[in-house]
Amino acid sequence: MSGKQDVGKGGRQRNRIEYSAINASVAMVSQALMIVVGYISRVVFTRTLSTSYAGVNGLFADILGVLSLSELGIASAMSYALYRPIAQNDIPRIQAVMKLYKRLYMYVAAFVGAAGLAMLPFLGYFAGDLSAIEHLALIYLLYLGNSVISYLLMYRSTLITAHQREYVVSLCYTAFSLVQIILQIILLLATGSYIAYLLTAIIGSLLCNLCISWQAGRMYPYLREKNSHELPETEKREIRRNIGALALHRFGAVVINNTDNLLISRLVGIASVGIYSNYYLVIHSVQQVLARLFQGMAASIGNLGASEDREAMEPVFYNAFFIGQWVYSLAAICLYELLPPFIEISFGPKYLLDRSTVLILCVLVFLQGMRKAVATFWYALGMFWLDRYKALAEAALNLIISIILGIRWGIAGVFMGTILSMLLVPLWIDPYMFFRHCLKKSLGPFVRKYIGYLAVIVLTWWLVDIVCGLVTGGLFRVLLVRMAICAVLPNALFLAAHFWRQEFKSAMWLVSSLLKK
Repeated sequence: MSGKQDVGKGGRQRNRIEYSAINASVAMVSQALMIVVGYISRVVFTRTLSTSYAGVNGLFADILGVLSLSELGIASAMSYALYRPIAQNDIPRIQAVMKLYKRLYMYVAAFVGAAGLAMLPFLGYFAGDLSAIEHLALIYLLYLGNSVISYLLMYRSTLITAHQREYVVSLCYTAFSLVQIILQIILLLATGSYIAYLLTAIIGSLLCNLCISWQAGRMYPYLREKNSHELPETEKREIRRNIGALALHRFGAVVINNTDNLLISRLVGIASVGIYSNYYLVIHSVQQVLARLFQGMAASIGNLGASEDREAMEPVFYNAFFIGQWVYSLAAICLYELLPPFIEISFGPKYLLDRSTVLILCVLVFLQGMRKAVATFWYALGMFWLDRYKALAEAALNLIISIILGIRWGIAGVFMGTILSMLLVPLWIDPYMFFRHCLKKSLGPFVRKYIGYLAVIVLTWWLVDIVCGLVTGGLFRVLLVRMAICAVLPNALFLAAHFWRQEFKSAMWLVSSLLKK
């Protein structure tokens, strides 16, 4: 991802590699910091409030995740619409895109608010045995208010990100989130009030959105200008088509990602939602850190697609895929070995899941990670329309299989359904469509690389599990020794298996050149 793109401090121009590195580095460090503070907050949360409140937290997050379907993937469609005018420095067109973007998000905020209020009379059905919790309706309204606020000003952050400056958004978000979480911890310890906890989150979200909006106006003063520009009808039609395709993707994603707690609550019980939510906290936090690696690349990939021949993308893609399979397989292995002692130390033995369920959750992390490179390129290049029905097929299979297996095997069955639906649909369709329509290359070399990587990962996971199983003693000792093993052994085995690959050499050159800069 070479090429001059923008002027940094001192007049020196930064290229796509530098922007990708800055965005990814700042985002990953910020997210890692948020994990640490979020973990402390979660421990305080579980120690000061009952398990039922953890269930409420997960349940309402899923309900509002379903309502977020109304966003329809607008952010992704508008990001893609911004890449070309930004590359061409076409300010009137950028203004027109942002004007349309703002209008669409106002509609979304209004719809989420209205739909959320309409669901209020049915809370008892969704909540099940949580209905007896005091002030349940008020708690739900606070969650809803926080969700609506997120749509009012955050559309401007997309412009910053499309300019390959996502690090600005990451820094603002991290600063406000840290203050918010610290205040929430203090309030929980001092008052034990869940209402005060939620009000702090709303105020934090509002202030963060205001800060990012102000920063966007400062960086791009033309946002403050009176804007009479409108997009041509042909471009509006293309955006509508992309939003329509992304709506199907969004619907599928909501069904897959935001129904787990609902299914567990109805099929297993709300207490199981509380137990799973602690695992979700750790797993999702790790996934967010690693996802930022690819999010940091997305704007540069979109810029590359808007300004250069796509022939240049093949080596960039293979490098990204190599890095992705390394970090996600390492994450899955570490989570499998470290989660049980970590959860027991943090929350107590009553919050432990059985080993087979933990394995299923970690395999799911790995498989989702192996899709990241393809998905990042596919979305950054605006290829939403071609696979618009794929997400619906995956969502339908996911829901049906998860219900069937969830009735039989509980939490493990719910997530086994997600894995099976992924194997049946996107795991092979995604790379096939990407190579056929984007790279216009044979899929054979990719399949051979995938199988080679998979063989190394399975062997490495097996060996690490054997070595970690030999560790005995107290929980703290087991956790610390396993951490040391997971930090050294899988990386050493990956290095021995891949040091000869061109992708590994390219990754080492990239790291070396960035450290020098």
